[in-house]
Amino acid sequence: MLSTSVIPGQNLTQPEQVAALIDHTLLKPEATQHAIAQLCAEAREYHFAAVCINPCWVRFAKSALAGSNVRVCTVIGFPLGANEMRTKMAEAEYALSEGATELDMVQNIGALCSGDLRFVRDEIAALARTAHASVARLKVILETCLLTDAQKITASKIATEALADFVKTSTGFSSAGATVEDVRLMRQTAAPTVGVKASGGVRTLAAVRQMVAAGANRIGTSSGVTIMRELNSAALDEPALPTSGQAVY
Repeated sequence: MLSTSVIPGQNLTQPEQVAALIDHTLLKPEATQHAIAQLCAEAREYHFAAVCINPCWVRFAKSALAGSNVRVCTVIGFPLGANEMRTKMAEAEYALSEGATELDMVQNIGALCSGDLRFVRDEIAALARTAHASVARLKVILETCLLTDAQKITASKIATEALADFVKTSTGFSSAGATVEDVRLMRQTAAPTVGVKASGGVRTLAAVRQMVAAGANRIGTSSGVTIMRELNSAALDEPALPTSGQAVY
């Protein structure tokens, strides 16, 4: 398993702290090449952790991000998680060959809810082995809005046992996104070496700070630029510290 740096209780006042958490995301089916190019340019400018894009854009994004430290993340079995395992494996293998360095897979939600936990574990484990063989990371999307708390705990434990690198809340395409409560529950359940990615509806700096305080150490959002501008604006609004001998009123 690739090690993950869990970041408990950061104040997140520095731009580099916030940017390092963000997977700059564009998964809309109507996204154009121009939009993907802009996403990559923004990721370069702000030094985001990764771009998260649909598989058809992996090669383009890899080229657009050449020479930067921004990782290329794509989705597998997205957004339902209901593909055959061999289909997910083929998706993953091709994405890795095109240059993806992170894979966000949707677990088989129906299998989990049916109690077929061995299948869920075997599928995640197979994808984790494939990712790690290419020195890539695997994140497992639980789609928490469709699960009971007991199922979220079970899913987080299974992902840990299967050697996933992260558990992730949501696709952003179902009935709800990330919540502080779900992030906290996932953080408490997954091993300390497993990251927690909060994704779906995280659109403000305040929301980022809430998710990190709950235990998230990666944020999936299409609002990365807005969040960074909000942070920079807040920094400009802060009063300057007094110089030596200057009175404070």
